[in-house]
Amino acid sequence: MKIIETERLSIREIEQKDIDCLLDIYRVSKNMEFIPNSNFEWTNELLVEKYEKINQDYKNGFGIYAVELKQLNVLIGEAGLFKSFQDISHLELGYILDHKFWGNGYGTEICQSLIKYGFEKLNLYKLSARMFCQNIASIRLSEKCGMNFVKQGVTDKGEHFCEYEIVK
Repeated sequence: MKIIETERLSIREIEQKDIDCLLDIYRVSKNMEFIPNSNFEWTNELLVEKYEKINQDYKNGFGIYAVELKQLNVLIGEAGLFKSFQDISHLELGYILDHKFWGNGYGTEICQSLIKYGFEKLNLYKLSARMFCQNIASIRLSEKCGMNFVKQGVTDKGEHFCEYEIVK
């Protein structure tokens, strides 16, 4: 089921037919360079298990979704809103795009549409995005989408991260 349609993209629930393509995206180190706890040894079963666990929230209107390029009917990544905080009216925004599609404005289109969806359809009060501090593209994207820097920190593994947020 589609949850968002933009000029160039369909953002929809992940289906079984998407797993092999998403698995290919996950197995490319360049795609996963800035993803916390990256795992390059994903299997079909592990990825299905991940999505089943996270996407139980589809019934609440959020989760991780497939991002499809409409014109070519090609899956280019995943994006979504997920529960990282105690308050259900505050979700985290995240995405992974195949590097072959970077630099085309798809990230902006995805994030702007998810922000709009979160505030208008889910009646959220806040959205956050966290990224490694060296992920300059995601920092710029967050700022371009109207998010404000709120803090910098260090993960348990010693990785520096930045957190951005936007409030309704």
